[in-house]
Amino acid sequence: MEILANAPVEPVGTVTYATADGLLGSVWLLVAIPLVSAAILLLLGRRADRWGHWLGVASVGVAFLLGLTYFFQLRGLENRSVELSLWEFIAVGDLRVDFGLLFDPLAAVFVLLITGVGFLIHLYAVEYMAHDPGRRRFFGYFNLFVAAMLLLVLGNNYVMLYFGWEGVGLASYLLISFWYERPSAATAGKKAFLMNRVGDAGLVIGIFIMFATLGTTQYDEVFTGVGSLTATTVLLLGLLLLLGAAGKSGQFPLQAWLPDAMEGPTPVSALIHAATMVTAGVYLIARSNPIFSANSTLQLVVVSVGALTLLLGAVIGMAKDDIKRVLAWSTVSQIGYMFLGVGLGGAAYALAIVHLLAHGFFKANMFLGAGSVMHGMRDQVDIRRFGGLAKYMKITWLTFMAGWLAIIGLPPFSGFFSKEPIIVAAFERDDWTAWLFGTAALLGAGLTAFYMTRLFVLTFHGRPRWTEDIDHPHESPKLMTIPLVLLAVGSVAAGALLVGPVPTWLEATAGLGGPEPAHEAVLSHLAITILSILVTVIGAGLAWFLFRGGTATEPQPAGVLVTAARKNLYTDAVNEAVFEKPGIFLTRALVYLDNRGIDGLVNALAAGVGGGSGRLRRLQTGFVRSYATSILAGALLVVAAFLAVEAGWLV
Repeated sequence: MEILANAPVEPVGTVTYATADGLLGSVWLLVAIPLVSAAILLLLGRRADRWGHWLGVASVGVAFLLGLTYFFQLRGLENRSVELSLWEFIAVGDLRVDFGLLFDPLAAVFVLLITGVGFLIHLYAVEYMAHDPGRRRFFGYFNLFVAAMLLLVLGNNYVMLYFGWEGVGLASYLLISFWYERPSAATAGKKAFLMNRVGDAGLVIGIFIMFATLGTTQYDEVFTGVGSLTATTVLLLGLLLLLGAAGKSGQFPLQAWLPDAMEGPTPVSALIHAATMVTAGVYLIARSNPIFSANSTLQLVVVSVGALTLLLGAVIGMAKDDIKRVLAWSTVSQIGYMFLGVGLGGAAYALAIVHLLAHGFFKANMFLGAGSVMHGMRDQVDIRRFGGLAKYMKITWLTFMAGWLAIIGLPPFSGFFSKEPIIVAAFERDDWTAWLFGTAALLGAGLTAFYMTRLFVLTFHGRPRWTEDIDHPHESPKLMTIPLVLLAVGSVAAGALLVGPVPTWLEATAGLGGPEPAHEAVLSHLAITILSILVTVIGAGLAWFLFRGGTATEPQPAGVLVTAARKNLYTDAVNEAVFEKPGIFLTRALVYLDNRGIDGLVNALAAGVGGGSGRLRRLQTGFVRSYATSILAGALLVVAAFLAVEAGWLV
């Protein structure tokens, strides 16, 4: 791909939004309701302990009902992109930033996902956190997280998006390190916060470039003005936005924080990994599609990041034994598929959003299912110490099975309808990279089928391998199983129901209604579908054959690849060697320079003045004879000086 430094990119046309009025004029309530609820829960303190959790659930439920109402209201409009400007937020020189919201088809589907799946996770958390003394504080952070995510997807400019972006980062830190008395949880929260700061720096510098080159950060004005930028500027801007997206969505090279986020309570894992935080990066690229579609090199970079990450997450997930960490690495891999989709551009943008929506159902289902297993197994997370749970936890088993069949992509479950079109789109690239990225997507499907089947079989089938403190596993209460059942229904049906209407619905969003590729795929659609199902069946069948009888309960010697996968393919070691250790060395060197150099100079000057003053003070004895001697000595020196001058000794 050639980078043309000075050639203008293809214009994306004029982007315009209608003014929100009527019922849509109250779209700000979507953000305000959970935000006010969070403030009440956090400010009232223990006075809200008895009822605060229900307020948290109700606020998200009301937001979902409002979002559904606004969705149907938007369907009836000719221009399905409405903008609400609340007030002028920043007015400095030529910079004008509105505190405004944009409700369009893309924002609408994200609102429904965040509030709909979020409501079920909130409901589940009522029972899951029932015995935790910090439950009210937990729901305050939960509501804050939802409010920030809604602001992120509803803002009408990049500054408002950034406010929501930082709010999500803050709330995720509070939730991941919720059990801060555990050193591992505190460390995981700091790791997530710091690694996200790297991506956030890229995003904010990108916003600076927008203002420097286009004089605005409003979506419509930025997208309309992209055609006036050079290809190099578009490439730089897109790479900075991609860095921000990779940080928030846990994509290479900023993926290390995501699995460690499992230290938080299981509902946090479900909310972060299914419906909210990890989808923010996909939203950013989809929203900024006129920028990414304007430079083929930029699209190639996005596709490469997605393909590499989906394979990296799948390989590492195969070697993990912690039920939540297996699901976490599967999230890294599945978000990689979404990045692959948005990087392919054109009609594939909408396919990535379909997979994002389907993933929200089956991944939330499996994370909450993992929490249900932990609830019945005294918080055990090692799948090597499970087995035979299908007999004791039938609802959890059946609902988790729906999520398992969905994520591996077997028809007629949702993952087949959402992931298989992305694989087809990868094979439709117009050069040799069609084979590269298409094969990567197919290989990822086979690996996903293997490690997710391993997880399912070792957890629910085979002989029991429980620890001695577990006598009789039990099913979770109804308040936990009802959300599982509803999410299982979505895991089965969401893909088939969404794959047709969603792309059509998204055509009203600027740039998302891209054309179908003008060239044929290197393989026929039927051949790709057969290959996709074949590698899935092979991967699942192999895992079932290997693990149907259980597995060793202690770590076993392994080959080079498995050892590397257990160590996260040494990505943490690379980060430690390249960034952490040099950073620690630099910090210590600066501390030494500060202590011995800057502070040393100041301290030496102070010591010199203090020492000199102490020595001069000895001359002040208080005796008259000492002062008379001093006067005589001074007089003699003056007379001697006069005599020396008269004699010509001093000129």
